[in-house]
Amino acid sequence: MRPLDALIDEYLDHLRVERGLADNTLAAYRRDLALYRRYLDEHGIGGLGEATGPDVEAFVAWLARRTSQAGRPFAASSIARTAVAVRGLHRFLAAEGATATDLAAELVTPRPGRRLPKALSVAEVERLLAAPVGHGPLVWRDRAMLELLYGAGVRISELTGADLDDLDRVDRLVLVRGKGDRDRLVPYGEPAADALERWLVQGRPGLDPRSPALFLNARGSRLTRQGVWKLVRSHAERVGLAQRVSPHTLRHSFATHLLDGGADIRSVQELLGHASVATTQIYTEVSRAALREVYTRAHPRATDGEQ
Repeated sequence: MRPLDALIDEYLDHLRVERGLADNTLAAYRRDLALYRRYLDEHGIGGLGEATGPDVEAFVAWLARRTSQAGRPFAASSIARTAVAVRGLHRFLAAEGATATDLAAELVTPRPGRRLPKALSVAEVERLLAAPVGHGPLVWRDRAMLELLYGAGVRISELTGADLDDLDRVDRLVLVRGKGDRDRLVPYGEPAADALERWLVQGRPGLDPRSPALFLNARGSRLTRQGVWKLVRSHAERVGLAQRVSPHTLRHSFATHLLDGGADIRSVQELLGHASVATTQIYTEVSRAALREVYTRAHPRATDGEQ
């Protein structure tokens, strides 16, 4: 098995590219996973190949008994974040085939309160979709890419893994392969269809018409997850949204705007490719939070009038 440091680096790179996590969050995850490595070393566990499920559970209990560098017990939120980092590491390694099983599959983590996913407003999405300006294959590609990320709510890996044959341009459907190799058909709207048509007819043939990939980079190779992440951030910077936007933000916005528009949660679950409706449920919290904000701002009896 590869050294633990190398496996951790691969996992953090996955979080940066696939999930678009901020540098500060990644730095916190690195510190958390360094604690996990320290625990393994102190308990004579040579590496993940020797670890067991009970070892992972014992780590969380060990962490709860420790104190931070400031001499204070770890906060419940810090323990929860560390447990999430370790669980995510093991899930990633099992999915990549680096370990035979997910050792943290049964790990129960503290729940100090869940974060709501960040969604852009409709106006902000419109600004981002209009960010690629000018003419030429790469501009047309970026417009089509952004439209499909938001218009179909696909994950970044689903976008980069899509082939030309996965696109039904007549019925405006795209076949995507999600987590667990589950395929699903997702519709997309007219703006995405128009952007895709221009990319496929005018832009893509000039790069590499022989490639099966739907989206290509400037060299004619399949566009990578890291490439998509950089392009989205670049366009977001151009319209003043850099601190808030990753490819996953467009997926969050897709789900939130569907629910705001009256879509039922089961349909949104199918569109997102979630195995459980419980995963989709968090987006209803986003909508409720937005409603509370509007109410507090707009209703004359929302506050006591003394603020």
